[in-house]
Amino acid sequence: MDNKTRALNILNYKAVDRMPAVHFGYWKELLQEWVEKGHLKPEEIEGVGDGNAADYRLNAKLGWDFNWHTTRRGAASLRPFFKTQILEELPDGSRKILTGWGVIEIEKPGVVSISGECDYTLKDRKAYEELYKPKMQFTEERVDPKYFNENDWDKIDGPVGLELGSIAGDVRNMLTVMGMSYMIYDDYDLLDEIVSDYAELQYQVAKRTLEVSTFKFDFAHYWEDICYKNGPLFSPDILTDLCAKHYKKRNDLVKSYGMDIVSLDCDGCIDQLIPLWLENGVNTMFPIEVGVWDASIAPWREKYGSGLRGVGGMNKNVLSYDKKAVDEEIERLKPLIALGGYIPCPDHRLPPHTKFELVQYYTEKIKTVKI
Repeated sequence: MDNKTRALNILNYKAVDRMPAVHFGYWKELLQEWVEKGHLKPEEIEGVGDGNAADYRLNAKLGWDFNWHTTRRGAASLRPFFKTQILEELPDGSRKILTGWGVIEIEKPGVVSISGECDYTLKDRKAYEELYKPKMQFTEERVDPKYFNENDWDKIDGPVGLELGSIAGDVRNMLTVMGMSYMIYDDYDLLDEIVSDYAELQYQVAKRTLEVSTFKFDFAHYWEDICYKNGPLFSPDILTDLCAKHYKKRNDLVKSYGMDIVSLDCDGCIDQLIPLWLENGVNTMFPIEVGVWDASIAPWREKYGSGLRGVGGMNKNVLSYDKKAVDEEIERLKPLIALGGYIPCPDHRLPPHTKFELVQYYTEKIKTVKI
């Protein structure tokens, strides 16, 4: 049985021969760390990206079957992005950077986590209509037929997804959490227009992709980081009002092309948003961050039934501990696997200090879990 069949069978409650070993990529600092420790050669980490050839060559060394985030998409974001610029050099070595989203961030030397936001461009209708709306226009050039036809994706040993983009997450990238929070109260009609215009762009890109592509995608996938450890960054009612109709429209499209698995990547505690997604066609939660809030598919399944699937929920931190910790984590996962419709996967990208040999140990052991 190939890995594509394994994955889709599990998520559709069908029989499989074994559990696949699935991952969600790596921090680049971890790959460099593994090179420095002699586990990998420098050329083996060159160009590694989700679901590309270099990623799958690493799979062979580590024992992974596939990366869930093996997805393909057209140009469905701002086009062009803003030109990244250094706006100011600060006395402590930090820099103010204008990003491609038009946001001003503080970039601190030696810090590899997400930069802090200190200002943003999209503050009113004038900025939207002059600077952003022109970058959201659909043209057929956004979807290159050669890219979606002259490829060897059918040779990938694993499912390949159509990337559907984002409804609220990218808009949050443009506005920042602070800017979006202000706009909810200061100019809700403008916010609704921004969300709708951007959603229509992404819908048209997905529609055109499906029209020109001869490749049959196995699932559809969103990126939607709009939660943190305590829940959604914005009111679930507001997100439902702004986003529900756009999820449904996009999900109806992909289901008309035979995709019955629609997954969504949202970090943080997502519990309050699950009804929004389920009611509008998203049925697979990813990466189910365990975090300090102990996220698990079990209570969601009990509440929403077998229509809710999941990929993720494996506490990646145990891969920096020891074999005992890995064994205990696999034992914790076994009753979740028994529920069906669920594939364990590290609950985000593997960070620095993850042990190479423990990843190999985990991938070997998870494949032996009986389903």
